[in-house]
Amino acid sequence: MKTGAALLIDSLKEEGVKVIFGYPGGSVLPVYDELYDSDLRHILVRHEQAAVHAADGYARASGKVGVCLSTSGPGACNLVSGIATANMDSVPVVALTGQVPTGMLGNDAFQESDITGITMPVTKHNYLVKDAKEIKRVVSSAFHIAGTGRKGPVLIDLPKDVLTQAVDPKDVLSKDAELRGYKPTLKGHSRQIKKALDMIYEAKKPLVYAGGGVISSGASEELKEFAELFCIPVTTTLMGLGAIPCDHPLNLGMLGMHGTEYANYAVTECDLLIAVGARFDDRVTGNIKYFAPNAKIIHMDIDPAEIGKNVCPDVPIVGDAKLVLSELCKMAEKKGCFCEPWVKQVKTWRENHPLAIADDGKLHPQYVIRKLSEILDSGGIIVSEVGQNQMWAAQHYGFRRPRQWISSGGLGTMGFGFPAAIGACFAKPGETVVVIAGDGSFQMNIQELGTVAQYEVPLKMVILDNMYLGMVRQWQELFYDRRYSYTELPPVDFVGIAKAYGIKGMLVDSVKEVEPALRKAVDYEGPYLLDFRIEREENVFPMVPAGAAISEMIGKHCKNAGEP
Repeated sequence: MKTGAALLIDSLKEEGVKVIFGYPGGSVLPVYDELYDSDLRHILVRHEQAAVHAADGYARASGKVGVCLSTSGPGACNLVSGIATANMDSVPVVALTGQVPTGMLGNDAFQESDITGITMPVTKHNYLVKDAKEIKRVVSSAFHIAGTGRKGPVLIDLPKDVLTQAVDPKDVLSKDAELRGYKPTLKGHSRQIKKALDMIYEAKKPLVYAGGGVISSGASEELKEFAELFCIPVTTTLMGLGAIPCDHPLNLGMLGMHGTEYANYAVTECDLLIAVGARFDDRVTGNIKYFAPNAKIIHMDIDPAEIGKNVCPDVPIVGDAKLVLSELCKMAEKKGCFCEPWVKQVKTWRENHPLAIADDGKLHPQYVIRKLSEILDSGGIIVSEVGQNQMWAAQHYGFRRPRQWISSGGLGTMGFGFPAAIGACFAKPGETVVVIAGDGSFQMNIQELGTVAQYEVPLKMVILDNMYLGMVRQWQELFYDRRYSYTELPPVDFVGIAKAYGIKGMLVDSVKEVEPALRKAVDYEGPYLLDFRIEREENVFPMVPAGAAISEMIGKHCKNAGEP
């Protein structure tokens, strides 16, 4: 006989799980009792929200399914922001929650919450298990759903009596070979692909708009091959950074609200927009009425619900980005660079409107990030918090490969980056992992310094400290007449706090200290915290005001005078 908890551990092992991020409580004690003798590695975080963010970061860095575990009621509810974050960015996470015994469900028992009901809108699927015999089948299905098609989080709620229920192994229900009603379309329709090809050949100013779906499907090589085959410039979303190397001649960097000027000009002027694994998010499109106003649109996405949701495409292709791009390349005729004047035009924009960085002897965050990129030779894994730090990192770090950039894009969850970076460290123990944070966002999950210290996680923590909730302050400066309502933060001795946990750190407040400090942190074998006291009212530019067209940027930089 085996208990439900033992069956759960066996099932997780069968799915290849090596690490679980969690926090114990009464309802999941049977699971923790089994973990005590198990070779599964459990990482004790300091808050359940950090557990799900760490599982998320583990999944994004590794491409595998991340797993987190919490108790019922408040523990389960503390997972919600992290589950919603994973859902918005299509990250495969399996969240395991304890629950009150089945006989007490619906009685408002101590630490009971309807977590399956609460998470229904923010999960790809969820389960309430009422019989231990179902655990193996449920776990198998959950991993399959989380990690296939458009990836996403799945929750499994486990009542305590189910976890203690003794089951004869011969009564355990086996894995389902097939889930009825769940059949993601992976291969694009050949007729639609042919239409897309014809449209590409007819275009004079084609542009690729690549999103996180390219990273998720492992389609970076196919994207590069496709772009080079047709000689088409590529712009990426925040989630698509790394899909094409930063120094590739066809790469225009990020588009949208804080995108490069040349990417936004290219979108505005193109006559064919090829969207790959992207969802026309409002931070990308600005005022959608003026987004790619002269372009026909090809939209490739694995999720049919995304096709036509925000923009009606001329050619929709439902399928996995890797397979669709590969098929496009196979069917194409080699015609060379048929849109050379357009490529030259885009190159001119790029040369005339580079991302700006001040050179006035003051400590600017862009300089810190560029220096970090230089020291790491654009390598390592960079995880960001949310806000100005996120946008500076996205703009100024040179990403060369997929899964090198981890950030909360869709939900914009402050407090995500630090625990997600911890997860990335466990996923890729041989990599240098750096979290770039603001002082506000770092304080959202600062308690995870305890996790870093306990497991000696060799994470490098870079805090861009301006003593403001920076992005909100920027909006108050630009759109609320500098009325900084509740966005100023008092100075914090982050180095002292790190020291209290036994973690080394350094405060940096001058330009000359930046490079030595970064090198010291990177070369140090264990965790290291750097507190950079940057210019307090530095802004992220260029910026597209809310409701404007993406060509209407403020804070633009022109090497040569005049508009493009």
